[in-house]
Amino acid sequence: MTTALETVAGESITGGLTLTVREARLLCPGIRHVVLADPAGRTLPSFTPGSHIAVTWAEGRQNSYSLTGPSIEPDHYAISVRLDENGHGGSRWVHDLEPDQRIRVSLPRSAFAPVLNARHHLLVAGGIGVTPILSHVRAALEWGRSFEVIYSFRDQSGAHADKLAALCGDRMITVSTPGELADRLVPKLADQPLGTHVYTCGPAPMIAAVAEWARDCGWPPGRVHSEAFGAGPLPEGAPFAATLGRTGMIVPVPSGTSLLEALLDKGINVPNLCRQGVCGECRLSVRGGAIEHRDLFLTDEEKASGDSIMPCVSRSAGDRLELDL
Repeated sequence: MTTALETVAGESITGGLTLTVREARLLCPGIRHVVLADPAGRTLPSFTPGSHIAVTWAEGRQNSYSLTGPSIEPDHYAISVRLDENGHGGSRWVHDLEPDQRIRVSLPRSAFAPVLNARHHLLVAGGIGVTPILSHVRAALEWGRSFEVIYSFRDQSGAHADKLAALCGDRMITVSTPGELADRLVPKLADQPLGTHVYTCGPAPMIAAVAEWARDCGWPPGRVHSEAFGAGPLPEGAPFAATLGRTGMIVPVPSGTSLLEALLDKGINVPNLCRQGVCGECRLSVRGGAIEHRDLFLTDEEKASGDSIMPCVSRSAGDRLELDL
């Protein structure tokens, strides 16, 4: 079988894919659904449920979005994107896409895959965090896995709610407030069979609440999984300077500019994807200086060690920071 990994219009593709917008439409206010396909109609690479692709929306700029469609030899990739008026422009670019446009995307990657030997899967979605949960549900049905879903969203903001309801039947509960989520979820956390895993995707406060409720109910940390949207709005921070330990070069980082942006502006190549402190792609080693950690990727132990930073969101806690670059 020929796949889109091989060539597109005779040109070799390395490390990514060039795809065509097959469909673009609003799912609900502020959320646009985009379907992408190979220009020649070939099968796309399969992916693990919970995977995302990075969409290139400007030179050196990428945003990551979860895949919502079928995962095995798919004929398309589908993403649903919430418009962020306060973002850097990536979501606006996606919302302006029209059919037949060609865009560049990465191959699928996952840090939120289902545990295959779990006895039961408890899936919790908040708002646009439903996108990887939908992928989990499709796979659970395909492979006959035990699962249930709790989907929390505000009125008229339930992207894919109808699709999930059709797939899940009586295995889905919808709620609209944090209080309702607690009322429905906590009893379930307190009465699950051994071997159950819980997966949460949504705003950081919801993820933290679910983790706390699970901990209070005696859940082992290894059975509690999450994927966040991002670190959320952050203060601009004080200016500082980053010293590159291998060359001695000094890179000023003004207030309101991320360390990542400052490094890229100086022509220093730092791999990056989400730019929200979630994916871990831009992780850098630190030789010296205190760090103001703002990311959602490093563990508490890694943050305490002070030898790594996510430059897309985190900053120096002092005037200077020395990087292993």
